[in-house]
Amino acid sequence: MLNPERRRLDKEAAIALKRLLNDAQLMTLVSIENFGWELRFVRRPPGSDPIPVVFDHAGKQYGVLERDGTLNQKPSIVIRP
Repeated sequence: MLNPERRRLDKEAAIALKRLLNDAQLMTLVSIENFGWELRFVRRPPGSDPIPVVFDHAGKQYGVLERDGTLNQKPSIVIRP
């Protein structure tokens, strides 16, 4: 039996994640959502700024919203499958 993906965001969780973004990151997110990208999670390393991670509509490409609002599609973080 296949297990459904449990890492899907419900609406309330998505709103909570967006609260962690600064204005520049939020503006970029709104723009890229028009192209099918979505905020999946925010890493919060101790002593560092939160790292918002976005995925394309197919879930094959990912990127990081940098502090200045730019989309970094070649981040140095590793995403597990």
